[in-house]
Amino acid sequence: MLEILLYIVFFASALFLIFVILLQEGKGGGLSDAFGGAGADTFGVRAGGINRFTFGLFFVFMVSALSLHLTGDTEAGSVMKEDPASVLPGLIAPEIPAENP
Repeated sequence: MLEILLYIVFFASALFLIFVILLQEGKGGGLSDAFGGAGADTFGVRAGGINRFTFGLFFVFMVSALSLHLTGDTEAGSVMKEDPASVLPGLIAPEIPAENP
């Protein structure tokens, strides 16, 4: 149940972070001009408020990503502990018997 909640927070924060970053005005304008230029005034006074909001959203994104990593099952998805021949049978060449002189 906790892992599902973390996935929801992770994906929601990722999508919202993309949206907020696209709204910010760069040096040459940005996508915020297409919405009437109100991107910087949406979340606070001038650009300082949106910068703090973006950093906070980034912090939520990183904490959820690290939490998902730490709560994940380390045994289930590990490919490194398995025999490479069983994981990728077509990529490992069969042994060629030595020729008898």
